[in-house]
Formats: sequence, C-alpha cells, structure tokens
Amino acid sequence: MTHIAALQAVVTADTADREPSAAELDAIEHEMPLIRAKVELLDAHITTLDRTPSELDARRLRRARRRVLAARAALVNCGLGRLEVGA
Repeated sequence: MTHIAALQAVVTADTADREPSAAELDAIEHEMPLIRAKVELLDAHITTLDRTPSELDARRLRRARRRVLAARAALVNCGLGRLEVGA
C-alpha cells in the first residue's frame, strides 16, 4: 500500500498559501486612509476603556469618528469603494 499524503499538497492547492495579486494590493493601498482612520478610532476607544473619558478624550473620539466618516465618503466618492454594511 502506497501512501499519498506527501503528494497531497501538490494535488490540493491551499488558498491560504497564495500571495495577493497586484489588483488586491492596489485595492488595499486605495483603502489605506480608511484603515488608518479606523485604527485611530479603535485606539481612541481603547484609551478610554479603563477610565471615565475626559473632555480631551471626548474630543479625540469625535475627531477620530469624523476622520472615519470622511475617509469612507472619499472612498465611496472615488467609485472604487466596496464597503461592507456595518463595517
């Protein structure tokens, strides 16, 4: 009896092992301002988790929310934005 387990990787291509295409990398680069704005908003939320938000924290949260909204609007207005509902 011959074992084919060693050949399994050759027979079945794993999609997790492939590199992103140039189009996927371009899409990521195009969405990078929105990604950065969301990270900034998440950072502002994390900062206020263990304490009562001060006025400075509240301003930081408002600013971060506005940046996310502006980045989303810019992405959608370019016509290339494919945002998920609730994202």
